[in-house]
Amino acid sequence: MAPQQRRARSRRLAVVAAAVAASAALASGPGFAAGAGVVRVADPPAPTPTVPTAAATLPAPAEPGPVVPVPGATPAAPVAPEVPVAPEVPVAPEVPVTPETPVIPGTPVTPETPVIPGTPVTPETPVAPAETVTPSAPAVPAAQSAPAFGAYLDYGARGVARIAQLSEWLDGTELRVGHTYLPGDLWHNIEGPPGFLDVWADWRLEKDDRMLVLNVPMMERNEEGVSDEEVRGLLRQGAAGEFDHHFRALAERLVALKVPDTVIVLGWEMNGITYTHRCGPDPEAWKKYWNRIVSTMRSVPGQKFRFDFTPTRGKDAVPWTECYPGDDTVDILGMDSYDQPTGLSFDEQVKEPYGLQAHVDFAKIHGKPISYPEWGLFRNGDNAEYMRRMLAWMDEHKPLYNTVTDYCPHGVWQCGQNPQASAVYRSLMSGRTDEPSTPPTSPAPSVEPSVEPSPPAPSTDPTTEPPVEPTVNCTPMDLGDWVEYWIGGKLCFRLDWWSDDE
Repeated sequence: MAPQQRRARSRRLAVVAAAVAASAALASGPGFAAGAGVVRVADPPAPTPTVPTAAATLPAPAEPGPVVPVPGATPAAPVAPEVPVAPEVPVAPEVPVTPETPVIPGTPVTPETPVIPGTPVTPETPVAPAETVTPSAPAVPAAQSAPAFGAYLDYGARGVARIAQLSEWLDGTELRVGHTYLPGDLWHNIEGPPGFLDVWADWRLEKDDRMLVLNVPMMERNEEGVSDEEVRGLLRQGAAGEFDHHFRALAERLVALKVPDTVIVLGWEMNGITYTHRCGPDPEAWKKYWNRIVSTMRSVPGQKFRFDFTPTRGKDAVPWTECYPGDDTVDILGMDSYDQPTGLSFDEQVKEPYGLQAHVDFAKIHGKPISYPEWGLFRNGDNAEYMRRMLAWMDEHKPLYNTVTDYCPHGVWQCGQNPQASAVYRSLMSGRTDEPSTPPTSPAPSVEPSVEPSPPAPSTDPTTEPPVEPTVNCTPMDLGDWVEYWIGGKLCFRLDWWSDDE
């Protein structure tokens, strides 16, 4: 090699060394440090899914659409509850036209909300038979927009960009829900760091029917393995109001960004053992703290927040009903429900204590809509049956929204290791409108939350991030999430650029 070439190589080495040092310094700075509240240690969702950018161009991990395991013709089944209403018409025999009035009960979400059955004052409507010409009433349900669903795709700007790409993969089906997480490393970041929420707010404001779902940690150092004793002390400090100002700052930030109607998934999976904001060490203090946070955020002028209480499915470390803070400060009853533990069938996930059926029943009793902020594949691998049944369950019980966790091992679009479940998801969600395209799951017997035959052990399984495929002859450098977020991906350091053959 000529001397000139050696000098040129040396200069390049110096430049690379300087770049590496600068990047390392940035990575150690504030922001998304390790465990920045987005990497799930125990339960799946991990707002730091280092999915390779190339994954976004996976627009067809799903096997060809033929895997339409369940025909979408069965949506007629849910309508069946309307027919029984007809017997009520004889109340006004003089006006035979009244058989059309059943259109009004047609709105009966009544099967879902047992509170309404008492309201069949509808027989009084026959008083205005002339207005039976308004069978256009059914047009009201038809006017509803498409079901609110989406996916967790990434916590930052890349997550926003991927929403349109996933929509394209689903043949243009619109994803109305954007889902992200605030980092839980420092209070400063829980307040909504400048520049982080802006891109999500911009996406939300593009269309009126969109929904922004934001997971908000209740404590800093949220994934640092803080002891129960310390957690107990922190919960009591929170209950006494010592952390109110952080949540007031967050509320003011969201209002300033013109997204005052954000759904706040506060202190999620509190019934487990992963997070510092867990409930188990002192449920009473936890509930008081939750109520203080909600009251503080609601006190900010212009806010329209909805607060989503979201435990994990099953008993986990503590029954989630013991953490429920009360109807006044909860707007939505959510549940994170992954396909786990190993060997647990979907029917068992429905029937287990504090499982899917208990969740639906609890929400009905308290008059709350339900949601599934996190769900997806997990311990049972590429389980097409779980995917089919979970989608059917949501079609039957109509959550306010759902967002699948879309990175390996849970996802269907950015994760190529689940081709069968991916094909089911794609075939059933492509071209989605108001009507369910999966048959309803036959209702499982309700299990009272108080019943506690020992359920599966709490899931304390660390979530593995999707592996990053190294480029050929290139070594990826881990600079930390914050740096990678701002530079748009991982930095790759080539080790072969000084070889003689160049």
